[in-house]
Amino acid sequence: MWGSGTLIRWLLDRRLVDEIVLLTYPVVVGQGTRLFPATGPDIGLELVDLQSTPKGLTIQTYRTTGRPQYETAAT
Repeated sequence: MWGSGTLIRWLLDRRLVDEIVLLTYPVVVGQGTRLFPATGPDIGLELVDLQSTPKGLTIQTYRTTGRPQYETAAT
């Protein structure tokens, strides 16, 4: 699903996403719409592919794994 933040948030909320491909550009933008909502279900992700270009673009492919497993901090 390219370019529709509203639809991806709706799909994530209903756990209808099997795979997420994120493109990260080497630019910091100080404003804009959030891709992932501030509230909603936690979703575990597994990195299955990582690519990069000579100009610094990274392409990360994740598969959803259901509820995430959280580690506890060792004291």
